[in-house]
Amino acid sequence: MSDSPDSTPRSETPPFDAEDVHRLRIAIGRISRRMGIFASEEGLTRSQSALLATVARHETIGVRELAEIEGLNPTMCSRMVSKLDEAGLLSRSSDADDKRVVRVHITPAGAALSAQLRAQRTALFARHLADLSEHHLDALHAALPALEALSERVAASGRRPAEEAQL
Repeated sequence: MSDSPDSTPRSETPPFDAEDVHRLRIAIGRISRRMGIFASEEGLTRSQSALLATVARHETIGVRELAEIEGLNPTMCSRMVSKLDEAGLLSRSSDADDKRVVRVHITPAGAALSAQLRAQRTALFARHLADLSEHHLDALHAALPALEALSERVAASGRRPAEEAQL
């Protein structure tokens, strides 16, 4: 079964060898680390920034669901939510239907910071994209669906990195 939208069967020859996979991982990691600079300038870790962005997208979300989306254990997620709550960026409440469930809400300050970080990251990307050749821009545009699919698969794997490495 193929993940491609046109359902074309995969070739028997893998398109990426180990070196290609390594290069792709390094490139994505470098971009991710560079984007993390904006969060650190605001006193956030990359994980806190990602968590804030997820809550901003949902406006209200359960801690367990948030932990799943971010690939965190619920205890670590709860600690991060507490720090962001103390900073006035998020707030917590009990679920109206089930008091055992904790809901996380974006505050106006959190929404503003999340929007600011998103705008800064987008501007940085746009600036660097503008410097690329038409050939590279076309290749990146064509690769977007594949990168999104890869991102979804990695996020949905549900395994810890050590477990993934053993497969």
